[in-house]
Amino acid sequence: MISVAYAADAAHHAVPFYADAAFWVGVAFFLVAGLAFKPVIRALGAGLDARAAKIKARLDEAARLREEAQEMLATYQRKQRDAMKEAEEIIAHAKAEAERLAQQAAKDLDASLKRREAQAMDRIAQAEAAALREVQNVAVEVAISAARDVLASSISADQAAKLVDKAIAELPQKLH
Repeated sequence: MISVAYAADAAHHAVPFYADAAFWVGVAFFLVAGLAFKPVIRALGAGLDARAAKIKARLDEAARLREEAQEMLATYQRKQRDAMKEAEEIIAHAKAEAERLAQQAAKDLDASLKRREAQAMDRIAQAEAAALREVQNVAVEVAISAARDVLASSISADQAAKLVDKAIAELPQKLH
């Protein structure tokens, strides 16, 4: 058996490689595989290119959306700053207005107090004048009463009649 295997092995080696069927089966396999692999590679490449294009489109869309979001954020931040500035201006205006109103109220209060003081002083002056007139009237009445009593006790009826006639005669001169 050894001799048969050796003879077959020797025969096998005696044939050139291109005359062997296994060689041509291998070449045919690689040609078929190569020809079949080329469209598969193209399909895979096209699929990968399409997927890459979709991913690129999504990335571009995401970048566009990100830019829009940043623009909107900047717009809202600007609006917020403007609103804060406006609020600060309103507060400053309100403080200034409150200060002005407080000053005006202080002036009005001061003027009102001065008016009331002047009115009180006028009332006091009127009361003093009234009291003075009343004291003068009382003093005149007391003086007249005292004079009447003194004259009544010291003057006779003839002298009193002469004094009354004299006073009546002088009356027109004193009225003009």
